[in-house]
Amino acid sequence: MTRYFIGIDVGGTTSTVAIGDAEQRILLVSDQFETNSALGPAPLIEAVIEAVLGGVENLGGRPGQIEMATIATPGPATLDGVLLKTPNLKAEYWDRFNIRQALQEGFVARGIEIPVRYIGDGQAAALGEYSIRSGHLQYDEVQRELATDEKLRSLFMVIVGTGLGGGEVRDGQVVRGMEGRAGHAGHLLLPEFAFRYEHDRKLQVGNAYSTVESAVSLTGLTHQLEYRLTLDEWSNHPFHQQPGTVRDKAKRLREMATEGDALAQQLFDDQARALGIALLDINYLGDYDQIVIGGGVCDLAPEVRERYRLHAEASYRAHALDGFRNLDRFEFSACGDAAPVIGALAHSYS
Repeated sequence: MTRYFIGIDVGGTTSTVAIGDAEQRILLVSDQFETNSALGPAPLIEAVIEAVLGGVENLGGRPGQIEMATIATPGPATLDGVLLKTPNLKAEYWDRFNIRQALQEGFVARGIEIPVRYIGDGQAAALGEYSIRSGHLQYDEVQRELATDEKLRSLFMVIVGTGLGGGEVRDGQVVRGMEGRAGHAGHLLLPEFAFRYEHDRKLQVGNAYSTVESAVSLTGLTHQLEYRLTLDEWSNHPFHQQPGTVRDKAKRLREMATEGDALAQQLFDDQARALGIALLDINYLGDYDQIVIGGGVCDLAPEVRERYRLHAEASYRAHALDGFRNLDRFEFSACGDAAPVIGALAHSYS
């Protein structure tokens, strides 16, 4: 009888489920489904459980065959899954809420007594990427186009999105930290020269300015774009004639960069250079086998993505000690948006 292992990735508005078997083969990665966290914990937990049970049923299984589940969410959170003012989840519902315990109790209420584990989504993304690249999990949809490396032992992954998250795998194990907070790469501080303009440094993220996230994120791009559109250099830019907020326009920068727009290219070039400096700092501490870039930049057009990678690597090497300049290359995520849910599934096997 097949035993099923479950991974769940919860975001602010949508979630994803992955299901694997006892041979560590990924059988299903669901489409994103709505779990609007703004409505509070109860409907979210209910929607997640329904998705899990529906996925198992579609595979021909029954609830009693579920062995283990892991839930991943944006951090910060404790090791046990108590959320701590997570930016993507409304504090009035979620601050100090133990989402791991609530999910486990939700399964019990359905007569399904299984252990539920917790992992931060940045840590989960790194573990998911590592598990696929090293062959610890089998997922034909990705691995048919990826040469697995059974000798891979360490990896750091950054996830560039609305903010910037990160996660580490060391000696084949995800690093969670003393209290579950490891991997907050977005809150590292950058030097002044990582920013083109003084204005770009004045975006506060958490309790600090000049952070990696203030340079490398959709939030950072929005802040920078708003200022650049006030400069004479860009006074005739098409954005001035287009409707929508600055954030709406920032979301179009990938498309504009593909079309060769000079402002979009400048913004992504600056972001890549800042990221290269951040990844150098990270590698000074970790000395990793592989460094992976995930998140929205993976969706850039191939030629724009290659330009981004080369700028990031050039910035890394320009500031690196000689012993760290032998970096082969940065890799873009093989798992894409599925990396966190794959990592949550991988954590269920540990």
